[in-house]
Amino acid sequence: MGVALPPHMRSTTLFACLVTLCLAGCEARSLRGPQGLSPVPRAASRAASAEAAPCPSFKAEPEDTSAQASAVTAEALAPAEPADALSLPHEEHLAPVDHLGRARVLRQEGDLAGALTEARRAVHDAGEDLDARETALDHLIPLARLTGQKQLAADAYEELAHLFPDGPGPLVQKARILLELGQTQSARQAAEAALLLDPEYPEVYQVLGRAHLADGQLALAIIRFQQAVHLDPYHGYALNNLGFARLLAGQNEAAVEALAQAAYLLPYEGFVHNNLGLAYERLGRYEEAAMAFDTALRLSPKNRRARLNHARLERQTHASAQVQAVSRERSREVDPG
Repeated sequence: MGVALPPHMRSTTLFACLVTLCLAGCEARSLRGPQGLSPVPRAASRAASAEAAPCPSFKAEPEDTSAQASAVTAEALAPAEPADALSLPHEEHLAPVDHLGRARVLRQEGDLAGALTEARRAVHDAGEDLDARETALDHLIPLARLTGQKQLAADAYEELAHLFPDGPGPLVQKARILLELGQTQSARQAAEAALLLDPEYPEVYQVLGRAHLADGQLALAIIRFQQAVHLDPYHGYALNNLGFARLLAGQNEAAVEALAQAAYLLPYEGFVHNNLGLAYERLGRYEEAAMAFDTALRLSPKNRRARLNHARLERQTHASAQVQAVSRERSREVDPG
């Protein structure tokens, strides 16, 4: 049975106990060091952070630093966003999955969207393996184009340009797709970057000329196409574009010369013969123009421009024949005496 203490002694004893506990706690803390501290409850750390936030000069206590470190760790453990639009993260399987094989099968079955998904998964699985990544991107690009995702194809060529920075080819291909998307300035920038890599590559000047042509800069376009033809005299497409640009600039004789060469080098391209027909028509060489339009329609029956040009030329020829007939009749009616 305990002995009852007077009130003044009870308060003195309680104070002594508190002092003893505090000293014991400090001693234990000094022996364990900072690594032995127990973690601060989340509510306490949030309260400390909330109190410290309004005052920029406040020096955080060790508890606040621990709370911030915990927050960073939580963010690091969160699922990462894809690094780009090409790579498609997916569930990991115990056995390796041939995503490119799946892509080929799905493409043969007509499931282009599914094939593109598998190709993007293959890009993700390739990681830092350059050969595997290149192969996956080579499969992805045509699928992206077939599904109408041209920007994705342009991004794939940009990735290839980073993987193989010494060659101008991927940048030229990227520029071509950007021209199809109407992004003329970006296409020109990509082509100019390719030009720095290889100033002797004809395709660089070809795509630069197309960019200038899209911007209506005929003089610059003609110069670039001439440079492409100078490097490759048998570049039929560059000759076609050179002739077309000259036709737009009113240089009809020079246009016929370039387009005739293009038609010789590309005998099965209907649009080249259509352009040649326009050049002949500008010079009044209507029979040759009609032959060129006929060839264009035979090669490309669905070529609307060639069909319209052919019909217009027929109307003009018929009208001209009628005028000539009327003129001959009137000359007969004139009395020379």
